[in-house]
Amino acid sequence: MSTLTEPGTGSALATRLERVRMASFGALTMLVLQFVIGTAYNLYGTAPTAKKSVGLFSSPLLAIHVILGILLVIVAAVLVFRAVQAKSGAVLATSIAGLVAILAAGGAGSSFAQDGADGASLGMAIATAVAMLCYAANLVIIPHGKRQG
Repeated sequence: MSTLTEPGTGSALATRLERVRMASFGALTMLVLQFVIGTAYNLYGTAPTAKKSVGLFSSPLLAIHVILGILLVIVAAVLVFRAVQAKSGAVLATSIAGLVAILAAGGAGSSFAQDGADGASLGMAIATAVAMLCYAANLVIIPHGKRQG
C-alpha cells in the first residue's frame, strides 16, 4: 500500500504521524543544541550593550546560533505542514505553538543583539523552553511503532 495513493487509510495516517514524531524529535534535539550554544555565547561571547550592538555574525559561535535559529524556523514550519497532513488536532496545536515560540525566541534574540537587555535574554530562554515542551509533547501524544492504532 502506498501512502501517496491511499491518503485516507489508517496506515497512511500512522506513517504521517510517525514522520511528525521523528521530526519533533529532530526539532527538540536542535533546540537543545541551540540552547547550549546560546548559553555558551552568553557566558563567553562579547555581550551587546545599550550603546553598542553586536553583529549577528560577529563571532563563529553567534553565527552558528543564528544559522541554527533560521533552520529551526524552517523545521518548525515543515512540522506544522506535516501535522496538517497527519490530521491530528492536538499535534497541530503543539506544532503551531512550537513554531510561534521559535519565532518569539528569534525576535527576542534579535532584540538582545541590539541592546543586550536582560529581559530579551530571558525571553529567548523562556520561548526556547516552551518550544522544547511543545515538541516533547508531540513525542508523548503520538504513539510509537506498533502501538499505533
